[in-house]
Amino acid sequence: MRAGKAVIVAAVAALLTACGPPQVQQAGPAVDERTGTLRVWLFDEANRAPKQATVDEAVARFEREHPGVEVDVQYIAVETRSERFTGAFNDPASAPDVAEVGNTDLAGYVAAGGLADVTEKLPQWPESADLSPSALDTARVEGKVFGVPWYTGVRALYYRTDVFDELGLQPPRTTAELLATAQRIHSERPDLYGIATGGKYHYALMPFIWAAGGDLARQEGQRWVSTIDSPEAQRGIETYAEMITSGACPPEQCSDMTGSQSVQAFASGKAAMTIGGDFNRKAVDAGVAGKYGVVPLPGDAIGSTAPAFAGGNLLSVLKSSQRATLAREFVQLLAGKEYQRKMYGAMGNLPTFIDVQGEVAEHDPAAAPFVMTLRGGTHFVPATEAWSKIDAQGVLPTMVQQIVRGTPVAEASGQAAAQMNAAFEGR
Repeated sequence: MRAGKAVIVAAVAALLTACGPPQVQQAGPAVDERTGTLRVWLFDEANRAPKQATVDEAVARFEREHPGVEVDVQYIAVETRSERFTGAFNDPASAPDVAEVGNTDLAGYVAAGGLADVTEKLPQWPESADLSPSALDTARVEGKVFGVPWYTGVRALYYRTDVFDELGLQPPRTTAELLATAQRIHSERPDLYGIATGGKYHYALMPFIWAAGGDLARQEGQRWVSTIDSPEAQRGIETYAEMITSGACPPEQCSDMTGSQSVQAFASGKAAMTIGGDFNRKAVDAGVAGKYGVVPLPGDAIGSTAPAFAGGNLLSVLKSSQRATLAREFVQLLAGKEYQRKMYGAMGNLPTFIDVQGEVAEHDPAAAPFVMTLRGGTHFVPATEAWSKIDAQGVLPTMVQQIVRGTPVAEASGQAAAQMNAAFEGR
């Protein structure tokens, strides 16, 4: 899912995932019509106007280039996407031809049999050769591609330049330095959180696990097995939790803190650092403009970058579409380089093409740390519909909160691994 929507999605995740993916298996239609109405679902936005203006321009161009075709775009609420897609998969007559899909939802929709496999068609599109491999990985389930990455989102380290200058600090170069820096800031400036991060901010936790050489799970054939309790993962979890248990982010305030609350604490001047996304820049500018910098979140070794969670959304063709060729052509236009550039200008969405990312970093210095983070390598959650259940159950946040309350890391991570394995096994 787009990382910028994590705030919205977190509040409704249990509702959206409680139903699980609809278990239907559709055969693709025998027809491939080249005229008529092409139906498109895109996610609504709090401020839809910039997005809609860009989409409207693409629609007008597509209709000019495809006489006899009308593109009908509907904007659907993120909060109701589960119900809408369930209905679409079970009633193809009501389904769109093209849909915007959160990348963390993809595996569930594929398991439901609702999305078209575009693996063989993708190489026929020349621009696809320049897609970022890490972005394209988020469109894969069991090695097959089910969409085109439309935009991506990653998190990096925001820090208060005025506070760092006051205390003679430099941006931390390793996760150990990050912890030490946060502790020193809170010690010398007790009015500030050394870093704003929380027990319920699992997108900030994940990079620490990956930077330590751990992972969330591994795939063994068709089976997923949790590795959250491996020694490497435990080391990353311990470093992350210590930012709270040490008081750098006081546990009384931070054990229940979410990602949005962490960023807001920084933007309101209560914290010297936070882990935030490219999509958080406007919120931070509204609070501490001119007083902050951004660098990639450091890894365990000097000069390394902690792998970030690769958030983002895709454009997918539904398997039930009777206009599959038109649908793919529209996806290639709207998710192509030209309109990814336009969407960046309109919405600030990071492109998924390597060369376009480079252009953005060159012309917008504020975006450069996030592009550097992308270049440093990103990771993703297990590509299985079980992840929705794990996410809805709050397995990772519960683990961190247990550690903050005094449960040993090995015990808390072992419990989390058992819960994840139960979900992977369908229990």
